[in-house]
Amino acid sequence: MVSFLKEVAEDLVARTGKDLHHAAVVFNNKRPVAYLQNHLAQTIGKPFWSPSFFTIQEFFALSTDLQVADGFTQFFTLYHQYNELLKKEGTKAINPDVFYPIARIILSDFAQIDNDLVNAGQLFEELKDIAVIEKNFQHLSPEQQSFLEQFWTSFSLGKQKNHQEQFIRMWRRMPALYNGFHEALEEKGLTSMAHVYRKLAFGQEEKPDFIDAFAKGKLAFAGFNALSNAEAMIFKRWSQDEKALFYFDTDNYYMQDETQEAGLFLRKNIQKLGLPNALGESRDLIRAVQKEIRVYKTQGQTAQAKILQQELEEDYPMLDAADNAGKIALILADESLLLPVLQTIPTSYHAESAVNNHQYSLIPGNEQGTTAEHEKRKAVNLNVTMGYPLLATSIFGLADIWLSVQSQLSGGKKDTVHYREVEAFLSHPLVGLPAGLRNELQKKILDGIFVEIEMEVLKEAGELSGLFFKRRNTGVAAISGLLEVFTLILRQQIAEKTLKQTEADLFIAIIKELNRLHDTLTEYTNELPLPFVLSLMQKAIQGIAVPLSGEPLEGVQVMGLLESRSLDFDHVYILGVNEGILPQVSVSPSFIPDSIRRAYGLPVIENQDAISAYMFYRLLQRSRKVSLVYNGQGDENNTGEPSRFLRQLEFESGYTFKYFDQSQTIATSHHTKTDIKKEGEILTRLHQYLDQQDPFLRISATALTTYMNCPVQFFYKYIAKIEEPKELSENLEANNIGSMLHFVMERFYEELKADEPYITRERIAEHRKQLDRLGKIAFAKIMADNEHQQVNHNGMQQVVLAIVAEYANVILNYDETEAPFSVLDLESKDQINFKIDVNGMERSLTLHGIIDRVDLKKGITRVVDYKTGRDELSYSSLSDLFDADSGKQNKALIQTLFYTYIYEQAKGITGMEPNLYLIRKMRKEGTLFYSGGFTKGLRLQVEHLAGQKAEFIVLLKSKLEELFNPELPFIHTTQADNCKYCPYLSLCGK
Repeated sequence: MVSFLKEVAEDLVARTGKDLHHAAVVFNNKRPVAYLQNHLAQTIGKPFWSPSFFTIQEFFALSTDLQVADGFTQFFTLYHQYNELLKKEGTKAINPDVFYPIARIILSDFAQIDNDLVNAGQLFEELKDIAVIEKNFQHLSPEQQSFLEQFWTSFSLGKQKNHQEQFIRMWRRMPALYNGFHEALEEKGLTSMAHVYRKLAFGQEEKPDFIDAFAKGKLAFAGFNALSNAEAMIFKRWSQDEKALFYFDTDNYYMQDETQEAGLFLRKNIQKLGLPNALGESRDLIRAVQKEIRVYKTQGQTAQAKILQQELEEDYPMLDAADNAGKIALILADESLLLPVLQTIPTSYHAESAVNNHQYSLIPGNEQGTTAEHEKRKAVNLNVTMGYPLLATSIFGLADIWLSVQSQLSGGKKDTVHYREVEAFLSHPLVGLPAGLRNELQKKILDGIFVEIEMEVLKEAGELSGLFFKRRNTGVAAISGLLEVFTLILRQQIAEKTLKQTEADLFIAIIKELNRLHDTLTEYTNELPLPFVLSLMQKAIQGIAVPLSGEPLEGVQVMGLLESRSLDFDHVYILGVNEGILPQVSVSPSFIPDSIRRAYGLPVIENQDAISAYMFYRLLQRSRKVSLVYNGQGDENNTGEPSRFLRQLEFESGYTFKYFDQSQTIATSHHTKTDIKKEGEILTRLHQYLDQQDPFLRISATALTTYMNCPVQFFYKYIAKIEEPKELSENLEANNIGSMLHFVMERFYEELKADEPYITRERIAEHRKQLDRLGKIAFAKIMADNEHQQVNHNGMQQVVLAIVAEYANVILNYDETEAPFSVLDLESKDQINFKIDVNGMERSLTLHGIIDRVDLKKGITRVVDYKTGRDELSYSSLSDLFDADSGKQNKALIQTLFYTYIYEQAKGITGMEPNLYLIRKMRKEGTLFYSGGFTKGLRLQVEHLAGQKAEFIVLLKSKLEELFNPELPFIHTTQADNCKYCPYLSLCGK
């Protein structure tokens, strides 16, 4: 089937003949230009002078001598005009950061008012008071009247009056603001694009003869659909004066059916405005050929791109043809799918390096070599002009780090930077620090627990680091600072010959955008707070995208819906065919209520639906195959339902539909729990614990409970000796809090014991004054292993210190009720030899324990162990605790009995009482274990306690013999809860 642009080319040649080079063709966007040029060449069949090509904005801009102001210039112009109005009202000026979001809405409203030729003064005058609105709109229908009422009832009754007053004040200012804004721009030799439209529509353009450069009948507007009122007036005037041709891409399917929203604007253009279609009457295109529509339902947003890899293989023969222009298109109704598409399709696209003319792959991460899978798949040539977003690159990541650093420094109250930004900078690929220097700096940060890092320290990382972490005190200095950073990186990459074309384009785009912002802000720099300028910088660069232009007439064309206008393809893939995306349900914010928009003919949501419908249906008109893909997985951002356009097409078109439910292969790891046999080097290391072969290898209470928790975990930690990497955390882990508490309590009673080991209630109460000092020492000791280090505690660390102090007070409150008592030992380190049988031979182990506190009260020697976790005082039986499959664990009891046994054996005493200070429960439950018929808080009878200790020794011996039995492998725990916080979970694969 002949494409729309082929028909345009043939008609233009027929109408203009040898004068084609005097003609001008105007499109909505630049994408169709290459296609039309190709069709003109095929039609003429010999070298020719090309006509001029414009976008509609470029063409209309020829009518004025004024420059179109950029967004930031428009904002600052509006900002000053608004504050001038506030000054006249005697109202305090508004800050720019507060006004910015308001300004964006106002500028959008002004643009729509100009585009649709609305009388701004009348509109805002009628809005300023509800009574006036109701009076002046008596001619509206009851339905339109109800729209006005609904606008106000959307606010709660309590706030309705306040909102009305605010809106009325805003609307009262708008006429003067509108006029002042345009006058101020014109004084600077500037204008807005929408105002150019307005002036041209009313014949007030500065250059009324600009259209005369193109002879009668040689100005063509191709592929237009929805026209603003300004465009409609201009086109109608030129049509009546026979100065222009209009090529509309139409189909009877929606032109002759009033219920089809796709034809809403074209029917208006041709039937109501009287714009003749240069291609003649509409034809039957959609119904002319029976088509098969493939519909793919995927499970997940990015999964939509995955089907392309397989489906495109069917289209490879089409791409092998010498002339494959307009063969295949990937239309992204949801443009966020661009990156998944680029990362999925095997591509032969290459961009030339700006430095050495080498070629690099487009896809990030695919620069080096190819996998065997890629070698088997045919590469696809892609052309992507919708733009590769800066947001998806490491360049934006570095800019974001810099902006975060400057935000921290903007208050001027500190010369430090948070460690997260420093870590991100040091490891960023664009920084390119030598691994040795990077590791040295990271180690310095970790060892010094520098949550906040002095900028002087960062200068050690080189020139880029010194530039990156330099304080910028003004907005202009901030922009210059980021420019300096990117300029230095660009020079380094050029020198090292590592610069890729895409990155070069992005660097250039950023530098241009920042220079433009710098020039705009120079006039206002003294008025703008630095945080606001930083936010403007972020807004300026986060919208940057650069085209990945390949050959527009070869291979697969990737584009958004708007770019697809006027283009036709044999096979069309449309991704994101979801309700809410096609059509979109979101509308731009506005100070003009929906009811007033309807009354004045301003755009409303139905217009957006009609535009989306037209772009969808026209893609079907000349296509041979159509594949539609939607995300069937519902979430907070997606209904999981296909677009209603798909349902309408299925019901009305008569096409054959084939549905495919994509079953995504789930890569489940059928991990077989492999027991670790005690043989070879493993057995050798295990046996080094026996008979003091290695005097430093001892079994501690923690090692014992680790083995009881999971033998494989014991293997990783004590035999393989795999340690977790040290990390800096400002939000301290629970074990850090516990360690600090232990240190505080040790030092607290150590200082009291130094004077007198006999502890009274009065001495405890008096010494509590030292808790704050002890907490800070504990923090430095636990986190930096240096109790003399001075640490500037941030907010979260101060909270941690308060928690440690509160925990210490819970213990001291209890101790005051137990006082008097005598402290015998603090952090007592004791060890004994323990006999076990291994393969029928008696062997010895060293059991080692560090006991938090040993004290003497009323003739009873107590072992005291502090716990900050969720341990329990109750237990069923000791045998259950030692049974790995019982699911009944009490690590705290095992450890406390372990300490008690070791201390008794080491000191040659008996009758010790195990006490567990559970911070969370000791106020209510006391500190004594209980089971069976014993009540919590009551001491066990001496005989029962002795029996429990004897049973513990038997069970301990059995468990240790199991550990050192070479016939029994290290096995995985059968209790899922034991794996929740295991640091080796990724190793064992459970």
